[in-house]
Amino acid sequence: MKVRFKSYTNTFCILNKNDSNMSVRVILRLLKSKYILIEDTERSSKLYRELICRLKFLFSIQILLISIVKFTRIDRIFMNFKKYYVIIIITCFCFKAQAQDPIFSQYFMVPETLNPAFSGFEQATYFGVMHRTQWPYLDLQVDTNYAFFNTWLENAKDGIGVGFSFLNQRENSTSYNHFQFNGNFAYIVGLNNDWYFRPAIEVGYGMKSFNFRNLVLSDQININAGTVNATSADPFASNANNNIGFIDFTAGFVFDKKNRANGTDLWLGAAIKHLNQPNISFFDNGNVPLDIFYTIHANYKFPYYDYNDMILSANYMQQGAYNRLDLAATAKLSKLFIGAMAVTNPAKNSGNSHLLTSVNALVGLEFERLRFGFSYDFNTSNIGRTDGIYELSITYLADCLVCRSPTNNERRK
Repeated sequence: MKVRFKSYTNTFCILNKNDSNMSVRVILRLLKSKYILIEDTERSSKLYRELICRLKFLFSIQILLISIVKFTRIDRIFMNFKKYYVIIIITCFCFKAQAQDPIFSQYFMVPETLNPAFSGFEQATYFGVMHRTQWPYLDLQVDTNYAFFNTWLENAKDGIGVGFSFLNQRENSTSYNHFQFNGNFAYIVGLNNDWYFRPAIEVGYGMKSFNFRNLVLSDQININAGTVNATSADPFASNANNNIGFIDFTAGFVFDKKNRANGTDLWLGAAIKHLNQPNISFFDNGNVPLDIFYTIHANYKFPYYDYNDMILSANYMQQGAYNRLDLAATAKLSKLFIGAMAVTNPAKNSGNSHLLTSVNALVGLEFERLRFGFSYDFNTSNIGRTDGIYELSITYLADCLVCRSPTNNERRK
């Protein structure tokens, strides 16, 4: 039986049957006297082989298992473990591809999260914030905050979109944190028949941090005494960096057409993130390249019944061996948005994978110059009761700051 325990930013794993030539049952988590036993026979990937092949961990885990099986002073061990977030599997830090990049359910309301070519897309100045909470009633709650600013600079027939954003993601149980600042630049080229081409680049600087002092390593566990020492002499802890930094590059483009005669709006775009595949290893000599993130997206808006609009959108994403396809429909009733999205997993990487992983509901409202959004993701897989994922967004909409043509001195609706 294969078991993997995933969070949004990490895929936690530990030992492998093929690596250790034995079936290893390990303590996945000891937190507030709650523990989960799993058996992991997943095949090792190159991203974590440099860390999991440690005999000390095998030895300590086997001893700990024997103690559990024989019920030898295990109560005293649990009592001491209350003081720690004992997450042995964090030591391998196996960052799977599909978990590298946070994906917002409301990306079509703030598309800059997917593609830098959307900088200045509304031909206006706008800024705002987004908040995402995943699995609020699990120990693995993940909070993601995003702040952005975009503006449009008109230049005769063409234009320039400029923006920047801040991303901060934190796993509450592990104190793992990812912060990134990005700067976007998009050049808008007017084509024939109301078509526009928007090539763009994005340059970012990211920082990841993890407090390795939260780990309990093999030499800290004293089975006979039923105690856990506060410090470790293992070079794993001393050689690991609590903070790392990296430079990140993204490129993208969008073709779009707005037909003012019939009120339709169409755009097609694609982006490639992590072009330079930055090294995100916490070790000086480690090499864990961040997988390239590909995304292709399309959107079509058409009017119906007076001032109402229907918006159909699709977005395909792939990172490493994992992919995702989102299909959404949103009705805009004057100033009110109501929509639904189906999140699918076409690859179905394991036998237990589901094609439909979640159904996301959205409601939004434009009031004066403010746009509010709320979405909730209903999980459809058998991950259990996680109380879903919710997002909140607030955007302030302004007019064009630098527009030479009076007809353009209004934001794109």
